[in-house]
Order: sequence, then structure tokens, then C-alpha cells
Amino acid sequence: MPGIKHLKPSFPENAATLEYAASLDAADPLASFREQFIIPSKANIACKRLAKPNLSSEPCIYFCGNSLGVQPKATSRYLEAQLDTWSSIGVCGHFTDLEDSPMKSWQLLAEQAAESMSKIVGAEPAEVAAMGTLTANLHLLMASFYKPTARKYKILMDWKAFPSDHYAIESHIAWHDLDPKESMILIGPEKGEYEISTDKILSYIDQHAEDAALLLLPGIQYYTGQFFDIPKITAYAKARNLVVGWDLAHAYGNVELNLHDWDVDFAAWCTYKYGNAGPGAMAGLFVHEKHGHVDYSDGEDSPKFRHRLTGWYGGDRSVRFKMDNKFKPIPGAGGFQISNPSAIDLSSLCAALSVFDQTSVSELRKKSVKMTAYLEHLLLKDTTEESRPFRIITPESPEARGAQLSLLLKPGLLQGVSERLQNAGVICDKREPGVVRVAPVPLYNTYSEVWAFVQEFRAALQI
Repeated sequence: MPGIKHLKPSFPENAATLEYAASLDAADPLASFREQFIIPSKANIACKRLAKPNLSSEPCIYFCGNSLGVQPKATSRYLEAQLDTWSSIGVCGHFTDLEDSPMKSWQLLAEQAAESMSKIVGAEPAEVAAMGTLTANLHLLMASFYKPTARKYKILMDWKAFPSDHYAIESHIAWHDLDPKESMILIGPEKGEYEISTDKILSYIDQHAEDAALLLLPGIQYYTGQFFDIPKITAYAKARNLVVGWDLAHAYGNVELNLHDWDVDFAAWCTYKYGNAGPGAMAGLFVHEKHGHVDYSDGEDSPKFRHRLTGWYGGDRSVRFKMDNKFKPIPGAGGFQISNPSAIDLSSLCAALSVFDQTSVSELRKKSVKMTAYLEHLLLKDTTEESRPFRIITPESPEARGAQLSLLLKPGLLQGVSERLQNAGVICDKREPGVVRVAPVPLYNTYSEVWAFVQEFRAALQI
């Protein structure tokens, strides 16, 4: 990826020892962040139903941040602060800050979250909005940015898009009375491969430059873990008159992003994976500043702005309570907001962001590159392609992947390996037909856990 280059680390002969892993942990400048999270215990993981959670026993190995991040300790404090506001001053909480609260008043809370998120995605604060959920935000953004014509109507997308993305794209095409079979152009890898080359994506853009209206790809592919070259693909597509959007569900909080400088038109992401904001947490979206401009050249009562599905909360706070039904949008991404957001959800999001505010994605990425490379090194050590009952289908280059390695097992192994790992207190997820996705997260995982995971994984495979 353009920007900061990360060379693939090399490891010494003794790298496969627990002592070496522990030495990496001892030298880790981000090690203290682990203490800001609650790692589920092995005892709790082993139980199918819990009468009462046991938070004090040995922590599990939690390599599932690509699906759901663990809970920050700040979450309970932020939620309690919000509940204190609600219980003590009621509706006045919309405009009044409590002195001991880590959060702004409810009317400003979404902006507080957006400002923190903007640093994670490389945007101006006004280009980011905290709102809704990922797929709902994709729907809202496509309503504004997908404008098919008789000549340009196709959408270029990932061959193995996450189902929710696929459904959203399919439904918008059908909404315009178009045939999804003709209008959805799926870009996939060569037969027998999993990585999609940038050149192949660019060739699809060339092939459909005359009839495509939109390119909508994942920043990181959920199944393989491939990190696409967002700036190069974006620039190439925009030079051929395509609108460009990105689903950053697996990229947010995982890899370095510079959405403003890369001239991305729009993007959306969830916050419950590497973002650690909780299951179904409030999501985020990006709209480049050039699409959020509000023009008052015809007077204050006749603003001109990019068409979008509008709602009360997207209106400027200065006139929001005039109730005159004259929509004056907030400039930037804030003008795409629809409804008054849940203060409970925003509290959980702000709690997670309070951890990110203490560091930077670039620092997290440095550790992530080394940790993922260490995982790869241990998985492949003393094996050959012929002897291994698995294949790493995530790209080898650090520039083309994030924290996740996807391990494609030989047929028939997935269920047994998954059960063995969970019984050992190891949490990582599986994706049919045969992939185990392993994602050590730099904020709260350790090199020693990487070492321990590989021992359990090898035992499960009997290698």
C-alpha cells in the first residue's frame, strides 16, 4: 500500500520458543493497552450457559477481533456516565455537560465520536459521521451516490462480497428496475487462487468504464483477509468517471487509511470488530468534503447540496429546533444523518474510541505487521507445502493484508479443528467451506498468545 511501507520481519532460529515470544512481549511498547480490556476467561468460554460470569480465571486466547472485539474497561464507566446524565437531568442532557462525564452533551456526542473516528480513517472531522449500522449506511450512501443512467448503470464489486453488501447492492439495482444479473459485475481471482491482483481490478475498470456507474469494494476482503490497494484503485476508477465507495468493515482500526487524501467518494464501516465498540454498535461513514458542500448562493432559504435521503438530525443545529420544515443540512458528512442517535450506543462507541485516542493506527499497525508475520512464521516452520494440511490464502505481503490470516484446511477438517481450538480456550472463527480466520489484535493480544495458538492448532491438525 502507498504511504508507510512495512517490510516483512524476519525471525531467529529460536523464534519458535515460548521464551522468545515472551521477549517480544517484554519489548512491546503497546503491551500496557491489554490492561484496558476485559478478555473472556477460558472458564466462561467452555460454558454453554452462564449462571454468573467468571471474570477472574485464566483468560482465553481471543483471536476473533475481526468478528467482534473484546470489551474495553472504559465501556462500563461511559455507560454509567450516560445513565447518570439521563437519570439526574433527563431531557436537559441534550444540551448540558455533567462535570464528571467523559462525554459531551447528547446533541454533540455524535460529533465527539466522529472526530475520534476521523483520525482512524484519515479524514477531516466534518467528513465523518457516527450513525446507524454498516448496511443501513451503505443503503443511505448508495441512495445518494448510485445514479444509474441508460448508458452507465453497472456496479463493479467483489466476487465474494459479504452477503449483506451483496444484498444491499442487489436491492439498489432492482430498485432502479435493472437486472442484477446484468448490472452486478463480480471481480474475482484466477481459477484456483484467492488473491485478486490490482491489475485484474484495473482491467475490469477499463472493460466497463463506459457502462459502470459505481465501484464498491471491501477495503479488506472478509474471507481471505486481502487488503486492496485503495488509493491506486480509487484514482484509476475516478479517472474513468466512476464513483468510488469502500466498505471498511475489516479495515477500520486495523490498517492505515487516508480517505481524504485518497479522494475516496464515500465509505462506510462498522465499529464492533477491530473497533471494540460492542455487538451491533453504532457505525460510521465518510463523505468526501467536495460532496458535503452546501451552496447558499441563491439565499439562506434555498441551499443547494448533494441529494441524499434526509432526516431531522442532518439539519444544522442552529435551525434544528425552529420546526419550520426548511431543511438546512449540516455541511459535510453530518448532513447525511437521519435520526437522533442513541446516546447509549454513542457512549459505548466513545468508550472504545477513548482507547484509540491514546495511540495511533500507525503505531498499532507496526505491531500488527510483526505479530501477523510471527504467526505466519510459526505456522509454516518445519513444514512444506506438501506436508501441510492447510493453506494460507491471505496474501504474503504485509502491504496486502491486515491482522488476519485465513487458513484454508483440507476438506473434512474444519469442524474438528474448530471444536478442538474452542475446547482449548482458543477463540477464532470459521467460514465455510474450510477456512479458520485467525486475527491477533495489537491492542490486546500478545506474542505469547500467538505462540500458544500455534501449538494448539498444530495439535488439532496432528502435525
